[in-house]
Order: sequence, then C-alpha cells, then structure tokens
Amino acid sequence: MPDRTTPQPQRREPARRRIVTVVVSAIVTVAVCVGYVAADIADIVPGPLTLRQVTRRTIPDAPDVIAAGSIAGTLDSTRAVDKSAASKLIDELAQADGVGDSYSVMIVDANGGAVAQRNADTPREPASTMKTLTALAASSTLDMGSTLDTQTYLIQHDDGSASLVLKGNGDMLLGSGDSDPDHVNGRAGLGTLAARTAKALKARGIGTVTLTLDDTLFGGDRYPNGIDENNEGDLYYTGVSSMAIDGGRQWDGGAPADPDTFSAYPTLSQHTAADAADAFAARLAEQGITVNGDVTDGTAPSGTSPIASVSSATLAEILAFALRHSDNTLAEEFGRLTALKLGEDNSPKGGVTAVRKALGTLGIDLTGLTMADCSGLTPGSTLTVRTLAAVQAHNLTVSGAAAAAEGLSVPGLVGTALNRAVSADTAGLLRVKTGSLGEVTSMTGNVSRLDGGALAFAVIVNKPDDMTAARAAIDRFVDDLARL
Repeated sequence: MPDRTTPQPQRREPARRRIVTVVVSAIVTVAVCVGYVAADIADIVPGPLTLRQVTRRTIPDAPDVIAAGSIAGTLDSTRAVDKSAASKLIDELAQADGVGDSYSVMIVDANGGAVAQRNADTPREPASTMKTLTALAASSTLDMGSTLDTQTYLIQHDDGSASLVLKGNGDMLLGSGDSDPDHVNGRAGLGTLAARTAKALKARGIGTVTLTLDDTLFGGDRYPNGIDENNEGDLYYTGVSSMAIDGGRQWDGGAPADPDTFSAYPTLSQHTAADAADAFAARLAEQGITVNGDVTDGTAPSGTSPIASVSSATLAEILAFALRHSDNTLAEEFGRLTALKLGEDNSPKGGVTAVRKALGTLGIDLTGLTMADCSGLTPGSTLTVRTLAAVQAHNLTVSGAAAAAEGLSVPGLVGTALNRAVSADTAGLLRVKTGSLGEVTSMTGNVSRLDGGALAFAVIVNKPDDMTAARAAIDRFVDDLARL
C-alpha cells in the first residue's frame, strides 16, 4: 500500500498540462494583441491607432498687420443715432469734390429705422453692391454648412470595358492637385479625387477607362444677357459650371502664394468644366490609370453611388470668398443654387427671380429693384439705397443668414476694401461691400460705433464728376460713421 504522503506521478501530469496550456494561451493572446496593434498602427485593420500623418487646419497670417482701433462697446440695438450729426455727414458727402449730382445715401440704425437720407428712393446702378442682395437671399435659403462634392461614377460594360463619369456639383474652386484643408480655394483637389478613384478602380482590377464629363448642373443658359458689355477680355465673368479650377483664373505662372488672397484679375477660361476634366485625366494617368480617347460629354448613371468624391469648403466659406473678391461668377452661381432650391427656372432669369423671392420673404423693400443679373456686372440693374441699407440692417440681426455678413470686407485689412482709407481709431469697426464700374462707385455695409451700438448704411454715386475724388469722399463718410 503506497504512502499517502508520497506524491503520485499520475496526478502531477494533468496539472503540468494545465500550466503549459495556460502559458501557451497567454503567449498566443499577447502575440495576437501585439499583432493587431501593429496592424492597426499600420492601417491594415480598423482601429483608433495610426502612424498616418494627421492633417491640421492652420490659419494663415493676415496679409498686412495694422494696429487695432478702439474697442467698440457692447452692442445696444436701442442706442439712438444723432440724426443732426448724421445729416451733417451726408451734407459733407454731397458737397465733396467729385461726387456730382447723381448720388443717393442712407443711414439706418441697428433696427433698420431711418436716421438720415438723401435721394433714398431714387433707383441707381449699384455695381457690385448688388451682390449683398444675392448673399442674403442665398444664405437665407441654402444650407450654408453644406459642401459641393465632385464625384466619379463607374460604368462596367458587358464586354469587360469600363467607363468613368466625372460629375460636378458646383465646386468652382477646385484645386488641380491634392486637396488643401488650409484654404477655401482648392479645399477639394482633383489630384486627391484621382488618387481615390484609382484606388477604387484597381481594387476592381480596372486599369483602363474612358472618361465622360457630366456638366449638366446648370443647363445650357449660363450667361446673363448683356454681361459681355462689362466683361472685356473675359476678366470679370465666366459662365457658371459644375466645376472649375480656381474659378477659371489663368495665372500663366503668376499664381499667388496664397490661393485665397489676391487682387489681380487674370483672364478667365470660358470652358472651365472641360479644363477640370482634362486636369483630372492627367492626374489619373499619374496614378497609373489609362484614359482611352478624348473626354466626352454625358451624365452620371442614376441610382448608383459614386466610387470616389472630394468636398469643397462650406457654402458659408465660399460665399465669404465671393464677397471679398467680388467674384461675379460665384455670385451668379449662388443665385442659380438658390433658384434650384426654390424650384425656379434653371437660368440667369431664374436666379434673379429666386433672389427677389427670398428677399421678399424676409420683408426687404424691393421698390425700384431691377436685376439684370445676381452680381451687378450686367448693365441695366438698378436699386435704391433704401434696399441696400435694409439688407445690411438685416445682417446686424442674429439669424441663420449670418454668412451674408461674414464675408464683408474690412477697410484696410481684407477684401476689395483692403486699400480703402480708414483711420487708426476706426480700424476693424467697418464691414463693407464695395462696387465699381465705369460710371459707378458705391459702398454698403454696417458699422460698430465707437461708443457702442451699430448702424448700417448705403451710398451710390452714378456718373461722378471725378471717380477718384468721389471714392475718397465715400471713404471719409463711412469712416466718420463710426463716430456717430
């Protein structure tokens, strides 16, 4: 009979096997975890870890540094404006050299109440201050946080061949290379779209395609009647299209370092969508995809999803870009997008109808308004400073249409008012939209008053005796508004 205190070999073996099993399982588990973590970091499997460089949005420096003016007091919309002092400013403007007799001016308080005016109900040609009407209408109608996507669709044929359709949805600020998260102009890049498209094609074993362009978004009517009269050399307008690179600007080697900041007017391509399609085909080739033949016109297949896409900046950012550069094409496009949203005709006239409709819904007085287009470039447009001032008074209110005011220029700092005169104590207190044509100089905007409160204003001078002197008189007038 064996001693019960003596270890029994046959009982040790199961225990030993359990220990080995536990150790092996632990080693395998650790190996699997380490392997998954490594694969996650390498982006081979899904997970939160990555070695991929993270793109950070950066804010560029201002083109010029100027000393800040006085800090405006807290906005008090009930704070009255001295009517006598306001009338005196209008008198000084009217008597200034160069202004002449064909002028209108109006000052309103923060609630839109009339403070002082001269010829406020006389319709005059507004030039680019017309864009403020389009901006308010669009931002009151569209989802200004949305984007305009440029997409590719794949059609696979029974014979094994493949067709690729490039479809635009209105992004006329595409970049020709990689998407640029730091700028509005070029936020979506055709190089990035090509890389994403090529990846999707290669995953399907496709290396050769034909390319079709879908530029049907705005139909066939893209030029307001008569706009060519003020578009000599194609410097100020190109037809709205489903896509364009840098708005169609042809820099010929002189492109600005910052695509969002420039003041020159290079020639604009008049076939922007075709240019974008050609650039996309070139980017595809760089990705190893062969494009057979020339690009043809067509439409994207219905009921299917795109295989790749890139997104523009938000509509609010694009509108700010349009206002600060006084971009006539983008203004016309916002009119057209508003027309499509409201179910109006897909044409320049439809854009005008939609803008008027949206402003009417907001209660803006449209008496005397004639819109030859949505930008103010086409001859024949007229409006009153009463309408312009009402738009700016609306911009002072808190509403979903804030984008209409966010893109206004700041004299001495940014936009078309960058080189307009401003005093040290009012720097940063004025937000304006300028307007200039052969016989028109105008300005409208809103002002933070030095001692608190705010006001809105509008000035139009047609056929000035001296354009340079009239512009200077308007600058002095607007600058002095902050002291009321």
